[in-house]
Amino acid sequence: MIKKTSIYSHPLVHRLMDPGVEKEKRDDDKKVVAEIMARCFVPSLITTTSWEGFHFVGHEIRITEAMDCYGAVVWPSALVLCYFLETNVKHYNMVDKNVIEIGAGTGLVSIVASLLGAHVTATDLPELLGNLQYNISRNTKMKCKHLPQVKELSWGIALDENFPRSSNNFDYILAADVVYAHPFLEELLITFDHLCKETTIILWVMKFRLEKENKFIDRFKELFDLEEIYNFPSLNIKLYKAVKKSQRSA
Repeated sequence: MIKKTSIYSHPLVHRLMDPGVEKEKRDDDKKVVAEIMARCFVPSLITTTSWEGFHFVGHEIRITEAMDCYGAVVWPSALVLCYFLETNVKHYNMVDKNVIEIGAGTGLVSIVASLLGAHVTATDLPELLGNLQYNISRNTKMKCKHLPQVKELSWGIALDENFPRSSNNFDYILAADVVYAHPFLEELLITFDHLCKETTIILWVMKFRLEKENKFIDRFKELFDLEEIYNFPSLNIKLYKAVKKSQRSA
């Protein structure tokens, strides 16, 4: 496995913190972030059902949000993960891979993974499944190699019953913005651990807001080998790759 390291984590950056390098970092960050955000568009015509548009994998993706719920809004972390999946297909090939997204929300990341050829299971809380299923169906029907599934997953609850370890054969776990000011961080960690086999790769994008995020990272690193792949300072977002500690880093 080829490790793709951003300019921000390169060891030279830590030794050569001169103004020129700092400017290069800022310019690189702004350029990539601008490219990511340019994937969004707003419909030119008013329709009965409001939606937001995105361009990924050569498709126009239409997402309906629910503004009364954090989990049913497209956050920048999801765009970062979608962009990464699309632009790193050589190193993280989704074709025919078994993929699960936790905290799928509106379904954008799961839709992109499906369009890239993966067997996708999109999961979230029961109250979000209706909108999640609607978005996934309207954007993947007759467009994907494998029809994605939508399943309920409440972190830490009934994991053995709904996702028995014997049948968990996920190549990838995808997660975008699942760590924030909620009281279920320990349950989230349990869920990551339960769904992972030694060969499973976690691709996880996180926006840093509070000290809780740093504490969760420390807990996470007790169970997983964590590698920072990208850092976007202007968004306060980092993208990580993780595997269980029992697996040697590729």
